[in-house]
Amino acid sequence: MERKIVTEKSKLFSSTESKIHYVKVAQDSKEHLKVWVKEPTFLQLEQAQMKMFNINMASQEVDFDVSEVYRYLFEAFIEKTDPKLTPIDLIRLNPYVGNQIKSILPDPFTVMDGDDNLKVNLEEQLGQEK
Repeated sequence: MERKIVTEKSKLFSSTESKIHYVKVAQDSKEHLKVWVKEPTFLQLEQAQMKMFNINMASQEVDFDVSEVYRYLFEAFIEKTDPKLTPIDLIRLNPYVGNQIKSILPDPFTVMDGDDNLKVNLEEQLGQEK
C-alpha cells in the first residue's frame, strides 16, 4: 500500500497562535477575564503528566500531586490575560474562575488519545517489513 508522505512539515507542529477565551468573573456578573491559551506540544503534555508523580528514590515511595499538574498547566499554557494576572494572582483565583480556566487548558490525560487506526496501521507496516 502506497502512503502519501507529508510535504509541508508545518502540519506536524503545534500552532504558535494562542486561542482567546472569555471567562466570567462571577456567575451573576457580565464582566469577563480574557485568557490567551497556547496549544501544547507533545513534550509539554508528557511533562505535565510527569508532574503528577513525586518519586522518592530513598524510600521508594510514589506520591500523586494533581495540584502540581495544574500549576504547570497554568504556567505553561496561559500566555497572557486581560486584565494582566501575575503567576501569584493565578494561584489566588477563586474556584469559579479557576475551574473555568482549568476547563479551557489542555488536558494531558485525554488530549493524547490515540487514533483508533494507529494500531492497525502499525500492524500493517510491520507485516510489510517482514
